[in-house]
Amino acid sequence: MQERPFKSNGECTVTSRDSYESRAAAVDPLGPLRDPQEPGCDVFLTGTVFLDIIFTGLDSAPVRGTESWARGMGSSPGGVANMATALARLGLRTSLAAAFGDDHYGEYCWDALEQGEGIDLSMSRTVPGWHSPVTVSMAYEGERTMVSHGHEAPPPAGPGPFPQCPPLARAAVASLGPGRGEPWIGEAARRGSQVFADVGWDESGRWDLSALADLEHCEAFLPNAGEAMRYTRTDCPRAAARALAEKVPIAVVTMGAEGSYAVDGRTGETAHVPGITVDALDPTGAGDVYVAGFVTGTLAGWPLADRLAFAGLTAALSVQEFGGSLSAPGWPEVAHWWRSAPEALRGRYGFLDDLIPQGSTPAERRRAVPTIGFRHSA
Repeated sequence: MQERPFKSNGECTVTSRDSYESRAAAVDPLGPLRDPQEPGCDVFLTGTVFLDIIFTGLDSAPVRGTESWARGMGSSPGGVANMATALARLGLRTSLAAAFGDDHYGEYCWDALEQGEGIDLSMSRTVPGWHSPVTVSMAYEGERTMVSHGHEAPPPAGPGPFPQCPPLARAAVASLGPGRGEPWIGEAARRGSQVFADVGWDESGRWDLSALADLEHCEAFLPNAGEAMRYTRTDCPRAAARALAEKVPIAVVTMGAEGSYAVDGRTGETAHVPGITVDALDPTGAGDVYVAGFVTGTLAGWPLADRLAFAGLTAALSVQEFGGSLSAPGWPEVAHWWRSAPEALRGRYGFLDDLIPQGSTPAERRRAVPTIGFRHSA
């Protein structure tokens, strides 16, 4: 099927929804809301793609001067690819702008995301002579230790469509940092995208909320409890959420096993949903999966508490598997959990009945495989 642009303004061309048709997920959470006149992109994001190499089955942390053998190993695209994969597996038409090395690692990551996950990479680029960033992650005792290496990608040789011209999209996902404004975030908001943002650890130790310059463009801000309390100078996640709701329309504070708490600053509505108890194998990427679940529910127009519940469920499913993008659940995993969910949870998650096809489990999608790739198909 030939791709054709749905919009061109002389500066950038954005891929049409036709490029997504053959990639549609078995469950489309936005199906009832789709309009032929709307953009073909549901969510846009940008960032650095890493090749993640994950070792699992370690009994303890490696000891200096010794060799440790892991019982399991996997490889997958990581970094911003964790979020992009989580969004795509939940049925959102996802567009990613990123640089890829022209080495085998970069080729593997590109193919895994575009062919394996159905992510639109028309705004991404391959950089000759630049090697792919790599992260090695070791999972043990429910935690992980990571070692990364990489260099910043050189800028494009000529004028390009990004970041001055992000595509029309229902939503955009951004990672905020102190003193690190990104021009594309404000532009995306002006073009009608709802911007969802998380934040990383403030290495400076200042935790100055006013330094998050792009927070004013955000529809929702989703820090964890530690980050939220430091930025708001509060000693309680709920108090932190209420303080953040004075700065952004929707503030969501995640609290690990305790669940999450949210405040809608426009209506005053609050919601708290406890976490789901699971045997955690690897927490890598759980925060990205949570944000993807919340974005899905928001774009679908679900009540605030349902959005928290779904985001928490997808994050809980992800920590039961190893890796970042490898562990991101799709509708088959959600359907499997729902059909065997404890009776005590069936009331809280009853909204899933309207989403999951009755009588059958959604078909598995092709996924990134846990290795760099075999020369021949098994």
